[in-house]
Amino acid sequence: MVALDGIAMSTDPTQLELKSQDYHWYSPILKAQLQDCRGELIVRPVTEDEVIRVVTACARERVKLVVRGGGTGNYGQCVPLEGGVILDITGLDQVLEIGDGWVRVQAGCNIMALERAVRASTVVPGGQELLMYPSTRDTATIGGFIGGGYGGAGSVRNGILKDPGNVSRVRIVTIEETPRVIELDDADIQKVHHAFGTNGVMTELTLALKPAVDWVHHIALFPTYRRALEFGVAATEACARANPIRGSDAPPVPPGPAIDAFEITAVDQRFAPFYADAFGDRFPAGQDAVFAMVNPRDLPAWRALVHRFGGTETMAMTEDELTREGLVPAFECAWNHTTLMALRHDKSWTNLQTVYGWPLDIDLVERQMQRYGDELVMHHEFGRDQHGFVVFALPLVAYFDRERLYEIIREHEADGCLVFDNHVVTIEGGGMKTIDTAQIDFKKLADPHGLMNPGKAEGWLPEYARP
Repeated sequence: MVALDGIAMSTDPTQLELKSQDYHWYSPILKAQLQDCRGELIVRPVTEDEVIRVVTACARERVKLVVRGGGTGNYGQCVPLEGGVILDITGLDQVLEIGDGWVRVQAGCNIMALERAVRASTVVPGGQELLMYPSTRDTATIGGFIGGGYGGAGSVRNGILKDPGNVSRVRIVTIEETPRVIELDDADIQKVHHAFGTNGVMTELTLALKPAVDWVHHIALFPTYRRALEFGVAATEACARANPIRGSDAPPVPPGPAIDAFEITAVDQRFAPFYADAFGDRFPAGQDAVFAMVNPRDLPAWRALVHRFGGTETMAMTEDELTREGLVPAFECAWNHTTLMALRHDKSWTNLQTVYGWPLDIDLVERQMQRYGDELVMHHEFGRDQHGFVVFALPLVAYFDRERLYEIIREHEADGCLVFDNHVVTIEGGGMKTIDTAQIDFKKLADPHGLMNPGKAEGWLPEYARP
């Protein structure tokens, strides 16, 4: 394309294969479905003006377009279902401005680089930190996290991405012959959040920050998974006392200690072999574990709570100390990294993504563990949103076939669990279960020809496309 002269691009087959894939291979169903999907051209702009040139050319020629960041999503968010141009956004990687309680950043910025920048900034004495990030912090981009993520490390303290104030502005380039730049503020951000990059190209974001904490990465072992979950419930309530939930309909929190925490993850003892290389005797066989990130100010109260529930501390280190010891941080023992650790040992595993109500029904969890035996290995994430507490589960599943997997999903739904299906490619099929008309209405404005990765949004109908 002559219109793209001066912009880095490639048709190298090896690069096309690499950039056409993400972590969808966590799912054997998606791996089989998407393994042959390929883009035809990789384009890597480094400015918003270059992004505009790319989308202008695509709109004029009616060429399909897929936006890609770090490629760490596991729903096939950036896999080109119908070929076309892969717009690699990682060239837009600048931290543009840091203020007291906020940062403005380009969408392709690596999250670890962003975290380092806000911690190093002197705008606030002692630096600042992001409110949350995925377990893939070191490789993911901030635009990909907002476009495809939901929560992560930090969600037990600060809620989920869609909660008011966590993301305050998103800058979008439309896919038109004469592209527009649209800035969405506050609630309007939901028009593009978790839309899998199907309705406009994010180029900039403004995110909330808090004063930096040098978190202590902690492991506590418990004699049973019930005790680990009971501890997790108590620790989550303690975190809420230290960081009150903002929503007016948030549930009351019983009295007790206030303990500031950034991450609380419970994994059952059958995960231990997958963590052996990382932690050795710190997570031995035969005991269930809670991985956490705790404010050093509150470490004595945290240790007392561990003792109250019959737990034993086996690790308490800052991230710098972990690095020197060659150990991984607690957030890489959480969320989807647990599945990654298992897959490194045995590629037959897959996972589910489910949500339990609050208060957590631990009896139900135990019945599920008895029902499935070694077919399912439990893992729970403690979090919150503006309405109160929430418990996510990302259990390992020993994959047999699609029929059995969906039988397990139906059984979880019958148990009252919400299932975010990470074995389908569409936005709606992956958890919404309904069409977000606000996102589709915005797509009609931002992608009027329907060029952004067709097939990802069930709510987009062919007749919506402008000729």
